[in-house]
Amino acid sequence: MLFLLLLAIPVAEIAVFVQVGSLIGVGATLLLVLASAVFGIWLVRTQGFAAATRVQAMIAQGESPALGMLEGLALLAAGVLLLIPGFVTDLAAFVLLIPPLRRGIIRFYLGRARLVGSVTHHSHGTPGTDKPGSTPLEGKSRRED
Repeated sequence: MLFLLLLAIPVAEIAVFVQVGSLIGVGATLLLVLASAVFGIWLVRTQGFAAATRVQAMIAQGESPALGMLEGLALLAAGVLLLIPGFVTDLAAFVLLIPPLRRGIIRFYLGRARLVGSVTHHSHGTPGTDKPGSTPLEGKSRRED
C-alpha cells in the first residue's frame, strides 16, 4: 500500500503540473509553486511557535501535552510536504496547517491507533501507600539539629 502511495504521488504531481502549466504557463506555474512553498514555510514557522507555546502552557498547568505534541508533529509533516515541489503535496500541507482540520485528522488517527501500554503504581516506601486508591499521609516536618 505504501509503495503504491509513493508511486502515485509523483505521478499525480506531474499530471497537475502539466495541467496547471498548460493553463497559466510554465513560468507562472513555477512561480506559484515557489510562492506557495515560501508562504507555507512561514505559516509552519508561526504555527509551530504557537504550538510550542501551547505545549509549555499545558505542562505548566499540569495537563498532558500529548495533543499539543502531536500538533507539532503534524506541523513538521506539513513543513516536509511544503519542501517537496508540487501542488498535491502543497494541498496536503495546507490541510495540515488549518487548525480545525489538523485536530480532526489527529483525532481520527488516535481513534484508529492501537495504543498499548501499562500503568505501574510506585510505592515510596510508606506503609499502606502501595494499594491502589490509598491516599498518602500528609503533614508538616521540621528538622532539628
